This record gives sequence, C-alpha cells and structure tokens, in this order.
Amino acid sequence: MNSALKNVKVYEQNTIKINNIYIDPYHIKEATHDAEIVFITHPHYDHLSIEDLKKIKNDDTIVIAPNDCGPKLSEIFSDENIYIVEPSNKYRLAGVRFETVPMYNIGKDFHPKQNDWVGYILNIDDTLYYVVGDSDMTEEMISAHCDVLFIPIGGTYTMNVEEAVYATKLMEPTVVVPTHYGTIVGSIEDGIKFKNLLPMGIECQLYK
Repeated sequence: MNSALKNVKVYEQNTIKINNIYIDPYHIKEATHDAEIVFITHPHYDHLSIEDLKKIKNDDTIVIAPNDCGPKLSEIFSDENIYIVEPSNKYRLAGVRFETVPMYNIGKDFHPKQNDWVGYILNIDDTLYYVVGDSDMTEEMISAHCDVLFIPIGGTYTMNVEEAVYATKLMEPTVVVPTHYGTIVGSIEDGIKFKNLLPMGIECQLYK
C-alpha cells in the first residue's frame, strides 16, 4: 500500500477517515467520538448523517460544510464549531490547509452547480488528498492537482467507471481510490473494473 494511505480508511459511499479527520461519515458502525474535524461535501442523507455524526463527534469537534448544511448541523454542533465554506476557495482552519473545488453534475439534476456544493483538497503532512464528492467530470475537477484522488465511480448520481477512469488519466495522481459504489449504486465489480482499466503508473487501492 502506498505510504500516503497509511492512516487512511475508506468506508461506505464517500466516507473517508484520514488520521482523525472524517469526510462525509455514513453508516459508522461503532461510536468512537474521536473526530477532530469533519468535512461535509453536501447535505444528502448519505453524506450529512446526523445519526453518524453523533457517533464520532465530541465537544471539540469542528465541522466544515457548504452553506445549506448549516441548519441541519446546528442540531448537534454549536455555532462556533461550524465553519461554512464556498467553492473555489483556499482555507486554513484548525491547523489544516485545504481547498474547495466545485462539485456538481453535468446533464443531470441531482447535484446542481448553483447549490455551491464542494469537494475538498486537504493538505495533510504535505500530501494533497482530493475528495471529489458526488460529481461528474468537470473542468474544475480535472484542473486540480493532488497526490491521492478519491473519485466516485458508481454512476447514476456521479461518474461511472469509464468516466472516472478517463478523469483519473487526465489528473495523473500518484494513487487513486474509487468511492461511491457497492452500497446504494454501483457494484463491487465496478471497483475491479476501474482498477483494471487504469494505465500503468497510477496505483489503485480498493477498499471493497
């Protein structure tokens, strides 16, 4: 396994944990209350789950999310622990540098661009981790630079396998991890197909 994935865990849908930083926690099996920071890409139930946030949050946890996630997050987080972000910006919060990338669909209505939902490029230990979120292939996405790419492959609401392979070829990360398949949409076999279609030189790590 690539050393950049040493402290990375990938669960269902878009749920990723890097050290004690979570992205879109969903179907968390055990209560850990160990989250230092939580990043939310958008308010759909499999990305912003109050039930799952309760399992990982503690009194010091901060949550970072687009504007329309704020009201729901206020149910369990204090206002001073909620940080609202916009697309195409750079931030430094709680000691973490990160960039937001617009996240949206092209030709379908599940994730409209005007909603200002975001993917995140996190700079952790001088490694750039790009969590695309529920997106199609966009100009903003393929223009982004990263070392580790977490890209959706399930189709219907996001890119399918072939589209995600094409985007990955254009972006040329060191390592790529497919997400958003094998639970709600997309099959386990999609992950294997994605890995087999990648060119030599791009490492792929499957977590399913």
